[in-house]
Amino acid sequence: MAEVRAAGPDDVGALRRFGEAHVRAHYAPLIGAAAADSQVRDWWNETHLAAAVAGGLVVVAEDGELVGVGQRGRNGPEHVVYKLYVHPGQRGRGLGPRLLDALIAQLPAATGRLYIEHFAANERAGAFYEREGFTVERIEPSTTGDPALAVVWRAKTLVSGKAS
Repeated sequence: MAEVRAAGPDDVGALRRFGEAHVRAHYAPLIGAAAADSQVRDWWNETHLAAAVAGGLVVVAEDGELVGVGQRGRNGPEHVVYKLYVHPGQRGRGLGPRLLDALIAQLPAATGRLYIEHFAANERAGAFYEREGFTVERIEPSTTGDPALAVVWRAKTLVSGKAS
C-alpha cells in the first residue's frame, strides 16, 4: 500500500517528473495539447513546486515511486485544492481520498470549507469530487471561450478541519 506523507525538498524533482509524465498525457485529449503543455510548464516547474513544498502545501503518495500528488493553496481567504493526481496505474485503489484526507488534515482547525477546481472537460475528476462530497459552486468560463477550459469550482463543508 502506498505511503501518503508531506512532501519535502528532496521530492521536487520527482514531482516535476510526475507532472511531465502524467499531466500532459491526461489533459491533452481533454483540453488540447497546447493547453496541456501550458499546465505542465506553468504549474509543474521546479520553481513553482519548490515554493509549494517549502510552504508545506504538498502531499505525496509513494509505492516504490511517486504515485500520487496533492497540493493545496489559497484563493483569497479560501483554502483550495489545486492539484490532485494519481498515477493511472493506481487509480481506483482509494489513493485519491487518502491524498484529500492528508490535505484536509493540514488545514487550520477552524477551516469551514474546502474548495477544489477542475477543468469542465475533466469529467472523471468531477465525478470523483462529487463522490467525495464536493458540490458545484460556480463555473468560470475560459478567457479563450473554449468550454473545455471552463473552470468548475466545487466546495465541501468541513467540521473542525475535517470532512463532514
